[in-house]
Amino acid sequence: MEKSQESPLLKGGGSDDVADGGLYEKHFLPRNKYLKLPARELRKNSTKQENHLWYDFLCGFSPRFLRQYVINNYILDFYCHEAELAVEVDGSQHNEKESLEYDQARTEYLNGLGIEVLRCTNKDVDNNFKEICRKIKITVEERLKQSPVKR
Repeated sequence: MEKSQESPLLKGGGSDDVADGGLYEKHFLPRNKYLKLPARELRKNSTKQENHLWYDFLCGFSPRFLRQYVINNYILDFYCHEAELAVEVDGSQHNEKESLEYDQARTEYLNGLGIEVLRCTNKDVDNNFKEICRKIKITVEERLKQSPVKR
């Protein structure tokens, strides 16, 4: 391939790729390779509620969600790259002051990357599963409408 006919996949990232008629916009998220194994362990030891949401809704959802996805120094319960959406299932420990502050800082960081964070509690998954699924579906649809061509 000649240099002048460079593939859009090889071009430097940025919104210009779409504006110039390219098919893809590169969108790289910071990763921490040292969290790969802890993320794998979290997948193996998911809570009952995380498993319920994953196996009974998200694993077959389109666009695709990933479990225990690493972004920088954070491990997200569920992440949809196409919609830039994180779904967090919080246990009771998230009601403690330290956890609330950590979750707030984490959410602000992710929002700064353009990622929306949906939070629900274990209790929500147990008692309002259909409503949680509906909210995820609607949020994904809305986010895809806002930016139909990404990545």
